[in-house]
Amino acid sequence: MSEEQLKAFWDAIQADAALQQKLQGVTDPGAIVDIAKEAGFTISAEELKTAQEELSDEQLDGAAGGGGFVSSVLSV
Repeated sequence: MSEEQLKAFWDAIQADAALQQKLQGVTDPGAIVDIAKEAGFTISAEELKTAQEELSDEQLDGAAGGGGFVSSVLSV
């Protein structure tokens, strides 16, 4: 797993409405990791936490729907 995988997953979320839908309302980091795996990405809950700490307010504001994945990352 790597930062590249997390960035690629983030980019996929931004571009894929179906992936956004799957992540909508998901609050469990393990579930996010599972969804990422189903989509072909290898990330960890720890990487989600690190990413949450590094995301700017602008990036969070621009997140698809402002919920789901971002809410999950924030609750890690």
